[in-house]
Amino acid sequence: MSAVDCTVLVPVRNEERHLEAMLATMRAQQFDGQLQFVLADGGSTDRTLEIMRRAAAKDPRIEIHHNPKVHVASGLNVALKAARGTWVARMDGHALYPPRYLADGVSRLQAGGTRWVSGPQRPVGDNAVSRAVAMALRSPLGRGGSHKWHRDGEDRFEFKLDTGIFGGVWRRDTLLEFGGWDERWRKNEDSELAARFLREGERLICLPSMTVDYMPRDSLVALFQQYREYGRFRIRTARRHPDSLRRSHLVAPALVAGGAIAVTPGRAGARARRLGLLYAAALAAEGLRVRQGTEELAEAFLVPAALIVMHAGHGLGLLGGMAEHGVPWAAIVRSYGFAATPSDHAAPDATEPTSIEGAAG
Repeated sequence: MSAVDCTVLVPVRNEERHLEAMLATMRAQQFDGQLQFVLADGGSTDRTLEIMRRAAAKDPRIEIHHNPKVHVASGLNVALKAARGTWVARMDGHALYPPRYLADGVSRLQAGGTRWVSGPQRPVGDNAVSRAVAMALRSPLGRGGSHKWHRDGEDRFEFKLDTGIFGGVWRRDTLLEFGGWDERWRKNEDSELAARFLREGERLICLPSMTVDYMPRDSLVALFQQYREYGRFRIRTARRHPDSLRRSHLVAPALVAGGAIAVTPGRAGARARRLGLLYAAALAAEGLRVRQGTEELAEAFLVPAALIVMHAGHGLGLLGGMAEHGVPWAAIVRSYGFAATPSDHAAPDATEPTSIEGAAG
């Protein structure tokens, strides 16, 4: 129970593929102070626990906790309850962190003007599908309107983010003040928390020096499931926080609707099919553009497939979220620049704790 300066929160579940490399970058942090690493496991069924226990046996700074509710938000709250540091940072089991991630984040917080500092995501694949997804995320067709993704040549100055954000560094008491992560958000939990910060007038700062190498999904099925869940919970976030919805979020469901119309007879179907050909051409062109000299031409041809899966998953997820939670009319109106009364916030779930106060220790 020695004094701790900074605690790293790591929610994990079935992360054996990348966890050893991630833990190596976590343990190698160049930080002037005492570190604590709190790993919250959500019932892994692969070698994740074995890898964590082996690392903990070598490094007494590592603690392993059980996350009985499995999902990320509850794992973060479990880890936050165990945190003893003045500062806390979130790290994920499928990402690699630069040596000064913690030091740069804490230094920027100490400089003032923000209470949330993060770094850009730089997608880096390690098989044909994940490399294709990484290339797709270099394209505006893959990134959408999000500014959290790393862009070559934009590595000198900090910039502000909206609810599109990846992890970060905070003071522990700041996260406690905001109640931690809302456990009803099994996905999109950082975006929901960011929306609460922005609602209170906070500035979310992104530092290029904190760029994180992010490992995308390595199968198209997993990619579809990921983006579908993001879409579902994006609608829930928009219902609670109307300012969090961007117009670019509405493109994917429009594409899904266009695809449904394209299979119908008549003039509307014919027009949708013509637009579909333009969409296919744009995808093919982006696949070749973002290839950037890779020797594997097959991966460039996988880029359009990855983009289609991302768009379809996100679009169907958004439409499913609207069916489940209702259409976020206030958010849609605000996204087009019109004032609206945010009267359609989601009602709390009475049966599930919403923040760190209800998280299991």
